[in-house]
Amino acid sequence: MAGYGQSYSGPGGPPQGYGQAPQGYGQPQPPQGQVYAAPPGGHPGYAPQPGYGQPPQGYAPQPGYGGAPPQGYGGAPPPGPGIMAPGFAPPPDPLLEHFMKVAGADACIGPDELQTCLTATGMCDYPRAGGQFSLETCRVLIAMLDVKRTMTMDFEGFKQTHAALESWKECFRRFDADMSGTCEHAELKAIFQHMRFNVSDAATDVCVKRYSKRATGQITFDDFICCAVRLRAYSEAFKARDVAKQGYAQLHYDDFIQMTMRL
Repeated sequence: MAGYGQSYSGPGGPPQGYGQAPQGYGQPQPPQGQVYAAPPGGHPGYAPQPGYGQPPQGYAPQPGYGGAPPQGYGGAPPPGPGIMAPGFAPPPDPLLEHFMKVAGADACIGPDELQTCLTATGMCDYPRAGGQFSLETCRVLIAMLDVKRTMTMDFEGFKQTHAALESWKECFRRFDADMSGTCEHAELKAIFQHMRFNVSDAATDVCVKRYSKRATGQITFDDFICCAVRLRAYSEAFKARDVAKQGYAQLHYDDFIQMTMRL
């Protein structure tokens, strides 16, 4: 048996690595005055590990991470619905084209020009093509939005008028079950109710007699528009004067004349 303090030398020698210091363990200290490489920050005696602060070997950084943003990021959005690409003009407005053909130097139109515009757009083609609004209906349409009392209409007013006519035309078509292009007392009353006008049977009968061109009491689409515009304008003027909202209004005679005669 080996003596105390002596290494054991059995058959084949000691186990591999047994009794030996780990690699690098117990190595002599650096000579006096020699120090390890200083890490970032200047701590003496500390050697940074290889690659510290860098991605591990074989690790590829994610593309674009911490770098430039992806292509197009933060720039203009790609062209889409309602977004015009640079260099492309918006499509022409058909209503504007019809309007500018007849508008004067002041970019406004009168009743006769409005009649021409509405005929060109096909608004009065009901129940068949070739219809035309009367000059009286066109006067009423202009007066409906004529706040300045000039009896003219600009393009913005023309667009509003065209949209209102589309709505009234759809309403008239809905209740004209036989597609005759006319409505009678019962149909007109139903249309008024659909438009949320509280009109009595007696008042509806007055409208039929006033706006029908035939002894049968039938109202054409053109006459219906004239009637509907006046009913709307009078109702709004009355509501503006009905302060208590009870269905009563106090009018001066001159106010009443101006309210009715302008239409």
